[in-house]
Amino acid sequence: MTTPQILAFSVILAMMAGFVWDRVRYDIVACLALLLSVAVGIVPYDKAFSGFSDDIVIIVGSALMVSAGVARSGIINTAVQRFFPSLTGFTAQVTLLLVSVAVMSAFIKNIGALAIMMPMAFQFSRRSGVPVSRYLMPMAFAALLGGLMTQIGTSPNIVVSRMRQEITGDSFTMFDFTPVGGILTVAGVLFLIAFNRLVPARVNQNPSLDEALDLAVYSSDATVPAKSGAVGKTLNAMLKPGEGDIAATAVIRDGRHIAPLPDVTIRAGDTILMEGTPAALDRVTSAADLELSGKPIRETPAAGEEVVAIEVVVTADSRLAGLSARRMALFHSYGINLLAVSRQGKRLTERLSEVTLSAGDVLMVQGGRKTLPAILQELGLLPLAQREILLGTKRRAIVPLIILAAAMASSATGAVPVAIAFFTAAVAMLLFRVVPLAEAYRAVDGPILVMLAALIPVADTLRTTGGSELIAGWLGTIASGMPAYGALAMILVTAMAVTPFLNNAATVLVMAPIAVSFATALGYRPEAFLMAVAIGAGSDFLTPIGHQCNTLVMGPGGYRFSDYPRLGLPLSLLVVLVSVPALLYVWPVH
Repeated sequence: MTTPQILAFSVILAMMAGFVWDRVRYDIVACLALLLSVAVGIVPYDKAFSGFSDDIVIIVGSALMVSAGVARSGIINTAVQRFFPSLTGFTAQVTLLLVSVAVMSAFIKNIGALAIMMPMAFQFSRRSGVPVSRYLMPMAFAALLGGLMTQIGTSPNIVVSRMRQEITGDSFTMFDFTPVGGILTVAGVLFLIAFNRLVPARVNQNPSLDEALDLAVYSSDATVPAKSGAVGKTLNAMLKPGEGDIAATAVIRDGRHIAPLPDVTIRAGDTILMEGTPAALDRVTSAADLELSGKPIRETPAAGEEVVAIEVVVTADSRLAGLSARRMALFHSYGINLLAVSRQGKRLTERLSEVTLSAGDVLMVQGGRKTLPAILQELGLLPLAQREILLGTKRRAIVPLIILAAAMASSATGAVPVAIAFFTAAVAMLLFRVVPLAEAYRAVDGPILVMLAALIPVADTLRTTGGSELIAGWLGTIASGMPAYGALAMILVTAMAVTPFLNNAATVLVMAPIAVSFATALGYRPEAFLMAVAIGAGSDFLTPIGHQCNTLVMGPGGYRFSDYPRLGLPLSLLVVLVSVPALLYVWPVH
């Protein structure tokens, strides 16, 4: 080996050690690796920041923005909860969750699809009495599998498409991943359903603040407009109590309180007093198109100001203590709206505007993002948590779907490059306020983009120093007597083995040049080998740290590190056994 090759390998090994050590965040590790590469001379000064202008960074960031817009619109959650039947059987529930997560992950970020469906897993768990751990890990794995089906489904697919364009001159298109990815997803989901007993039954011993808040019961009321789909239905049919924690405490009709019996037929103009979790209240009001109490803020209080809903606590010296929202004239005097009230140990049966507020009450209020902090301070209200609340927000679900469809169509047909298509879509999400400007930079996941930008020149040192050809030669020597399927399996397994220690996008950056050199040395076409790298990088089922989906379910599911291989190892073997012949059929090596 030459000195530059030794230095390139040393930097990448040190970087991998930093990722495994996990004491410094991955983007900082990548930046340190870039600085070290510049210091030892394997990355020229004028190439140090070339990664920040690379299309990969633009595509990944834009895809994350589009994904956030689709998730925020609520269309998926509404569709799922409206069309899913009231299932009680565990197998049927798991099948529904896994199929839904897998399909959604093909078009939005897999962790976003998982997050959207996790509340339903908790509902199913309560309904069936089965520990939620039996649902969550299979859902995380299904999200990873579903991401393999399209170019935007997961970061490795986006990155490997760009790498193919750089290496061969042609990029993979949107649905080039679908034949093999679809086969893997179907096989994987069937495996997860059939062998669900491999998932351990665990209990989350340390619920997070958000999880605890999600269980809080709020009281609210809403009026039934003439155009509402609830008109003519029974109260029980509208609430669908089996789908979430919600109940009606009273129905007010023509100024009279009516007992909230399940068979009461709803009429236009009725006011329904409800109590339930924020998610359940949002489900009912959005599905039935109800009008919330008071005067919900649909337009921004000031030009360009975004409307948000947050949870606050009434302090002992609050101006609201001892008064009702009506007496305080909250909307007319302060420009904020009271959406719901939570009072520990008491069921409220009055109109929301007439409830006399007390110290310790938890309120859900709506107002302008810029003006709300000053108003809360003036009223003596303490913000409880910084988290997304959709109740009372206006969501134009059709807009993000049109934007997504246009981006997919234009990139799939080759009308415009993928980077331009999705950058335009990301800007459109902001222009039409699908994603609020205040959340734009959180949506694009800055640390991931910085890591990618820093890693691009670092990973390229293997190519520029001849290191990738050297590794390909070593692998070629091992695979010299192997048939094509053996060589392909070797690359796939290598990518799978590296992914737990690197971010999956970083795995592609390191492994793709090696795979192309390996295939060229053996006289094979590179497409199948590049696809194998993407599949291996997107299929980390062995650890809770290799992918965000696995990490997301670890706490709520109460899993241990050793729980993941119990289900993940046989699934990984299945992926290898299914993907190798599928790749050879769809992407011939000769």
